[in-house]
Amino acid sequence: MSDRVIASKEFGATALPEGGMGSARDFFELLKPRVMSLVIFTALVGLAVAPGGIHPVIAFTALLCIAVGAGASGALNMWYDADIDAKMARTAGRPIPRGRVTPREAAGFGAILSVFSVMTMGVLVNWAAASLLAFTIFFYLVVYTMWLKRRTAQNIVIGGAAGAFPPMIGWAAVTGSVSIEPMVLFLIIFMWTPPHFWALALYRSGDYEKVGVPMLPVVAGEAETRRQILIYSALLVPVTLLPALLGFAGPLYAGVTAALGAGFLWFAFGVWRSRAGAAQDKAAKRLFGYSILYLFLIFSLLLAEQVLGIAAFDAFPLLLS
Repeated sequence: MSDRVIASKEFGATALPEGGMGSARDFFELLKPRVMSLVIFTALVGLAVAPGGIHPVIAFTALLCIAVGAGASGALNMWYDADIDAKMARTAGRPIPRGRVTPREAAGFGAILSVFSVMTMGVLVNWAAASLLAFTIFFYLVVYTMWLKRRTAQNIVIGGAAGAFPPMIGWAAVTGSVSIEPMVLFLIIFMWTPPHFWALALYRSGDYEKVGVPMLPVVAGEAETRRQILIYSALLVPVTLLPALLGFAGPLYAGVTAALGAGFLWFAFGVWRSRAGAAQDKAAKRLFGYSILYLFLIFSLLLAEQVLGIAAFDAFPLLLS
Protein backbone atom coordinates (compact mmCIF):
# COMPACT_ATOMS: atom_id res chain seq x y z
CA MET A 1 0.00 0.00 0.00
CA SER A 2 1.32 3.45 -0.85
CA ASP A 3 2.76 5.83 1.72
CA ARG A 4 0.44 8.45 0.25
CA VAL A 5 -2.81 7.00 1.53
CA ILE A 6 -5.06 9.98 2.23
CA ALA A 7 -7.92 10.32 4.69
CA SER A 8 -10.11 13.02 3.20
CA LYS A 9 -11.27 15.96 5.31
CA GLU A 10 -15.04 15.82 5.04
CA PHE A 11 -16.98 17.20 7.99
CA GLY A 12 -20.18 16.76 6.01
CA ALA A 13 -19.57 13.03 5.68
CA THR A 14 -19.66 12.50 9.44
CA ALA A 15 -22.87 13.39 11.21
CA LEU A 16 -21.79 15.04 14.45
CA PRO A 17 -24.42 15.34 17.18
CA GLU A 18 -26.16 18.66 17.67
CA GLY A 19 -25.45 20.50 20.89
CA GLY A 20 -22.63 22.67 22.11
CA MET A 21 -21.82 25.04 24.96
CA GLY A 22 -20.74 22.21 27.18
CA SER A 23 -19.55 22.42 30.75
CA ALA A 24 -16.20 23.72 31.94
CA ARG A 25 -15.09 20.09 32.15
CA ASP A 26 -15.90 19.59 28.46
CA PHE A 27 -13.78 22.57 27.45
CA PHE A 28 -11.00 21.37 29.76
CA GLU A 29 -11.06 18.02 27.93
CA LEU A 30 -10.43 19.90 24.69
CA LEU A 31 -7.06 20.93 26.12
CA LYS A 32 -5.86 17.29 26.22
CA PRO A 33 -4.80 17.57 29.89
CA ARG A 34 -2.72 14.37 29.92
CA VAL A 35 -0.64 15.59 27.00
CA MET A 36 -0.48 19.05 28.55
CA SER A 37 0.96 17.66 31.80
CA LEU A 38 3.92 16.13 29.96
CA VAL A 39 4.43 19.36 27.99
CA ILE A 40 4.49 21.42 31.20
CA PHE A 41 6.94 19.05 32.85
CA THR A 42 9.44 18.95 29.98
CA ALA A 43 9.20 22.75 29.67
CA LEU A 44 9.91 23.04 33.41
CA VAL A 45 13.04 20.95 32.98
CA GLY A 46 14.20 23.14 30.10
CA LEU A 47 13.63 26.19 32.28
CA ALA A 48 15.41 24.63 35.28
CA VAL A 49 18.58 23.54 33.46
CA ALA A 50 18.98 26.83 31.61
CA PRO A 51 21.88 28.99 32.81
CA GLY A 52 21.11 32.17 34.71
CA GLY A 53 18.19 33.03 36.88
CA ILE A 54 14.56 33.86 36.40
CA HIS A 55 12.07 35.39 38.81
CA PRO A 56 9.64 32.78 40.14
CA VAL A 57 6.65 34.82 38.96
CA ILE A 58 8.10 35.07 35.45
CA ALA A 59 8.87 31.35 35.49
CA PHE A 60 5.29 30.56 36.52
CA THR A 61 3.99 32.88 33.80
CA ALA A 62 6.12 31.15 31.19
CA LEU A 63 4.91 27.69 32.23
CA LEU A 64 1.30 28.89 32.29
CA CYS A 65 1.67 30.28 28.75
CA ILE A 66 3.20 27.01 27.56
CA ALA A 67 0.35 25.06 29.18
CA VAL A 68 -2.30 27.27 27.61
CA GLY A 69 -0.56 27.12 24.23
CA ALA A 70 -0.40 23.33 24.41
CA GLY A 71 -4.06 23.21 25.37
CA ALA A 72 -4.94 25.52 22.49
CA SER A 73 -3.15 23.15 20.10
CA GLY A 74 -5.18 20.26 21.49
CA ALA A 75 -8.47 22.11 21.02
CA LEU A 76 -7.60 23.07 17.45
CA ASN A 77 -6.54 19.48 16.74
CA MET A 78 -9.89 18.20 18.03
CA TRP A 79 -11.71 20.77 15.92
CA TYR A 80 -9.98 19.69 12.72
CA ASP A 81 -10.08 15.96 13.47
CA ALA A 82 -13.69 15.85 14.71
CA ASP A 83 -14.76 13.85 11.65
CA ILE A 84 -12.34 10.97 12.24
CA ASP A 85 -12.50 11.22 16.05
CA ALA A 86 -16.20 10.32 15.81
CA LYS A 87 -15.33 7.03 14.08
CA MET A 88 -12.44 5.87 16.27
CA ALA A 89 -13.05 3.95 19.49
CA ARG A 90 -10.20 5.72 21.27
CA THR A 91 -11.53 9.22 20.51
CA ALA A 92 -15.30 8.80 20.07
CA GLY A 93 -15.89 10.00 23.63
CA ARG A 94 -14.27 13.38 23.08
CA PRO A 95 -16.47 16.47 23.57
CA ILE A 96 -17.08 17.24 19.87
CA PRO A 97 -18.08 13.73 18.72
CA ARG A 98 -20.36 13.48 21.76
CA GLY A 99 -22.03 16.77 20.82
CA ARG A 100 -21.12 18.56 24.04
CA VAL A 101 -18.99 21.11 22.16
CA THR A 102 -19.46 22.16 18.53
CA PRO A 103 -16.52 22.32 16.09
CA ARG A 104 -16.98 26.10 15.85
CA GLU A 105 -16.83 26.50 19.61
CA ALA A 106 -13.68 24.38 19.79
CA ALA A 107 -12.04 26.35 16.98
CA GLY A 108 -12.86 29.68 18.60
CA PHE A 109 -11.71 28.45 22.00
CA GLY A 110 -8.41 27.20 20.61
CA ALA A 111 -7.78 30.36 18.57
CA ILE A 112 -8.41 32.66 21.54
CA LEU A 113 -6.13 30.62 23.81
CA SER A 114 -3.42 30.56 21.12
CA VAL A 115 -3.33 34.34 20.79
CA PHE A 116 -3.56 34.83 24.56
CA SER A 117 -0.69 32.45 25.33
CA VAL A 118 1.68 33.85 22.70
CA MET A 119 0.98 37.51 23.45
CA THR A 120 1.25 37.02 27.21
CA MET A 121 4.53 35.16 26.79
CA GLY A 122 5.91 37.92 24.59
CA VAL A 123 4.86 40.82 26.80
CA LEU A 124 5.60 39.32 30.21
CA VAL A 125 8.49 36.92 29.48
CA ASN A 126 10.30 37.53 26.17
CA TRP A 127 9.58 37.41 22.46
CA ALA A 128 12.06 34.64 21.72
CA ALA A 129 10.06 32.22 23.87
CA ALA A 130 6.81 33.62 22.45
CA SER A 131 8.00 33.05 18.88
CA LEU A 132 8.88 29.43 19.66
CA LEU A 133 5.49 28.94 21.30
CA ALA A 134 3.70 30.40 18.27
CA PHE A 135 5.70 28.18 15.93
CA THR A 136 4.89 25.11 18.05
CA ILE A 137 1.15 25.79 17.84
CA PHE A 138 1.44 26.38 14.08
CA PHE A 139 3.50 23.22 13.60
CA TYR A 140 1.09 21.01 15.51
CA LEU A 141 -2.03 22.36 13.82
CA VAL A 142 -0.90 23.05 10.26
CA VAL A 143 2.14 20.84 9.64
CA TYR A 144 1.10 17.77 11.63
CA THR A 145 -2.71 17.82 11.93
CA MET A 146 -3.68 19.38 8.61
CA TRP A 147 -0.82 18.28 6.36
CA LEU A 148 1.03 15.18 7.55
CA LYS A 149 -1.43 13.15 9.60
CA ARG A 150 -3.70 12.11 6.75
CA ARG A 151 -1.10 11.98 4.00
CA THR A 152 1.98 10.02 5.04
CA ALA A 153 3.15 7.31 7.39
CA GLN A 154 5.93 9.70 8.38
CA ASN A 155 3.31 11.80 10.18
CA ILE A 156 4.58 10.84 13.62
CA VAL A 157 8.28 11.05 12.69
CA ILE A 158 8.08 14.63 11.41
CA GLY A 159 5.06 15.78 13.36
CA GLY A 160 6.61 14.59 16.60
CA ALA A 161 8.71 17.75 16.57
CA ALA A 162 5.67 19.63 17.89
CA GLY A 163 5.86 17.77 21.19
CA ALA A 164 9.61 18.24 21.40
CA PHE A 165 9.65 22.05 21.46
CA PRO A 166 8.57 22.72 25.11
CA PRO A 167 12.06 22.29 26.67
CA MET A 168 13.40 24.79 24.11
CA ILE A 169 10.63 27.24 24.99
CA GLY A 170 11.42 26.86 28.69
CA TRP A 171 15.12 27.44 28.02
CA ALA A 172 14.36 30.50 25.88
CA ALA A 173 12.13 31.90 28.64
CA VAL A 174 15.24 32.12 30.84
CA THR A 175 17.95 33.00 28.34
CA GLY A 176 16.10 34.69 25.50
CA SER A 177 17.89 32.39 23.05
CA VAL A 178 18.44 28.74 22.09
CA SER A 179 21.69 26.79 22.26
CA ILE A 180 22.82 23.19 21.82
CA GLU A 181 21.58 22.04 25.24
CA PRO A 182 17.85 22.61 24.62
CA MET A 183 18.32 21.22 21.12
CA VAL A 184 19.52 17.98 22.70
CA LEU A 185 16.42 17.90 24.91
CA PHE A 186 14.37 18.47 21.76
CA LEU A 187 16.17 15.58 20.06
CA ILE A 188 15.46 13.20 22.95
CA ILE A 189 11.70 13.76 22.70
CA PHE A 190 11.84 13.77 18.90
CA MET A 191 13.52 10.34 18.80
CA TRP A 192 11.28 8.99 21.57
CA THR A 193 8.04 9.86 19.76
CA PRO A 194 8.08 7.27 16.90
CA PRO A 195 8.54 4.11 19.02
CA HIS A 196 6.11 5.51 21.59
CA PHE A 197 3.30 6.18 19.12
CA TRP A 198 3.99 3.23 16.84
CA ALA A 199 3.57 0.94 19.85
CA LEU A 200 0.13 2.50 20.34
CA ALA A 201 -0.60 2.24 16.61
CA LEU A 202 0.19 -1.48 16.60
CA TYR A 203 -2.69 -2.36 18.89
CA ARG A 204 -4.94 0.43 17.57
CA SER A 205 -4.24 -0.11 13.87
CA GLY A 206 -7.85 -1.08 13.16
CA ASP A 207 -9.01 2.36 14.30
CA TYR A 208 -6.56 4.15 12.01
CA GLU A 209 -7.32 1.88 9.06
CA LYS A 210 -11.05 2.47 9.49
CA VAL A 211 -10.66 6.25 9.07
CA GLY A 212 -7.90 6.11 6.45
CA VAL A 213 -5.12 7.61 8.56
CA PRO A 214 -1.88 6.15 7.15
CA MET A 215 -0.15 5.13 10.34
CA LEU A 216 2.83 2.88 9.77
CA PRO A 217 1.10 -0.45 10.62
CA VAL A 218 -1.67 0.40 8.13
CA VAL A 219 0.69 1.43 5.32
CA ALA A 220 3.77 -0.76 5.78
CA GLY A 221 2.41 -3.63 7.84
CA GLU A 222 2.95 -4.83 11.39
CA ALA A 223 6.29 -6.57 10.75
CA GLU A 224 7.85 -3.38 9.36
CA THR A 225 6.41 -1.36 12.23
CA ARG A 226 8.00 -3.72 14.75
CA ARG A 227 11.32 -3.37 12.92
CA GLN A 228 11.11 0.43 12.87
CA ILE A 229 10.30 0.49 16.57
CA LEU A 230 13.48 -1.47 17.31
CA ILE A 231 15.59 0.76 15.02
CA TYR A 232 14.34 4.00 16.53
CA SER A 233 14.72 2.60 20.04
CA ALA A 234 18.35 1.71 19.31
CA LEU A 235 18.93 5.27 18.08
CA LEU A 236 17.08 6.83 21.01
CA VAL A 237 19.15 5.31 23.82
CA PRO A 238 22.52 6.90 22.89
CA VAL A 239 20.77 10.23 22.25
CA THR A 240 19.53 10.24 25.85
CA LEU A 241 23.15 10.10 27.02
CA LEU A 242 24.12 13.29 25.17
CA PRO A 243 23.36 15.60 28.14
CA ALA A 244 26.08 13.84 30.11
CA LEU A 245 28.48 13.76 27.16
CA LEU A 246 27.97 17.47 26.55
CA GLY A 247 28.46 18.35 30.19
CA PHE A 248 25.07 19.57 31.37
CA ALA A 249 24.11 16.38 33.22
CA GLY A 250 25.99 14.44 35.85
CA PRO A 251 26.71 10.88 37.00
CA LEU A 252 23.24 10.29 38.47
CA TYR A 253 21.65 11.08 35.13
CA ALA A 254 24.19 9.07 33.13
CA GLY A 255 23.96 5.92 35.22
CA VAL A 256 20.20 5.75 35.67
CA THR A 257 19.48 6.79 32.08
CA ALA A 258 21.73 4.02 30.78
CA ALA A 259 19.79 1.49 32.88
CA LEU A 260 16.46 2.91 31.73
CA GLY A 261 17.66 2.72 28.14
CA ALA A 262 18.47 -0.95 28.55
CA GLY A 263 14.91 -1.45 29.74
CA PHE A 264 13.53 0.42 26.74
CA LEU A 265 15.55 -1.75 24.37
CA TRP A 266 14.31 -4.86 26.15
CA PHE A 267 10.67 -3.90 25.65
CA ALA A 268 11.34 -2.84 22.04
CA PHE A 269 13.03 -6.18 21.39
CA GLY A 270 9.98 -7.88 22.86
CA VAL A 271 7.78 -6.07 20.35
CA TRP A 272 10.13 -6.93 17.47
CA ARG A 273 10.18 -10.65 18.21
CA SER A 274 6.41 -10.87 18.79
CA ARG A 275 3.99 -11.85 16.08
CA ALA A 276 0.60 -10.50 15.05
CA GLY A 277 -2.20 -11.13 17.48
CA ALA A 278 -2.52 -11.09 21.24
CA ALA A 279 1.22 -11.49 21.87
CA GLN A 280 2.03 -8.46 19.73
CA ASP A 281 -0.67 -6.35 21.37
CA LYS A 282 0.58 -7.29 24.83
CA ALA A 283 4.19 -6.45 23.94
CA ALA A 284 3.17 -3.16 22.31
CA LYS A 285 1.09 -2.12 25.33
CA ARG A 286 4.05 -2.85 27.61
CA LEU A 287 6.37 -0.71 25.50
CA PHE A 288 3.82 2.09 25.26
CA GLY A 289 3.34 2.17 29.03
CA TYR A 290 7.07 1.95 29.74
CA SER A 291 7.85 4.68 27.21
CA ILE A 292 5.77 7.22 29.13
CA LEU A 293 7.54 6.35 32.39
CA TYR A 294 10.89 6.35 30.57
CA LEU A 295 10.60 9.91 29.29
CA PHE A 296 9.25 11.17 32.59
CA LEU A 297 12.14 9.62 34.54
CA ILE A 298 14.81 10.92 32.15
CA PHE A 299 13.62 14.49 32.53
CA SER A 300 13.09 13.96 36.27
CA LEU A 301 16.76 13.03 36.58
CA LEU A 302 17.83 16.29 34.93
CA LEU A 303 15.57 18.19 37.31
CA ALA A 304 16.75 16.21 40.35
CA GLU A 305 20.39 16.99 39.61
CA GLN A 306 19.55 20.68 39.48
CA VAL A 307 17.66 20.53 42.78
CA LEU A 308 20.34 18.43 44.51
CA GLY A 309 23.18 20.46 43.04
CA ILE A 310 24.92 17.43 41.56
CA ALA A 311 27.80 18.60 39.39
CA ALA A 312 27.76 17.77 35.73
CA PHE A 313 30.64 15.92 34.12
CA ASP A 314 33.59 18.15 33.22
CA ALA A 315 35.70 15.71 31.23
CA PHE A 316 33.41 14.90 28.37
CA PRO A 317 33.12 18.40 26.88
CA LEU A 318 36.91 18.47 26.60
CA LEU A 319 36.74 15.35 24.47
CA LEU A 320 34.35 17.11 22.13
CA SER A 321 36.32 20.35 21.87
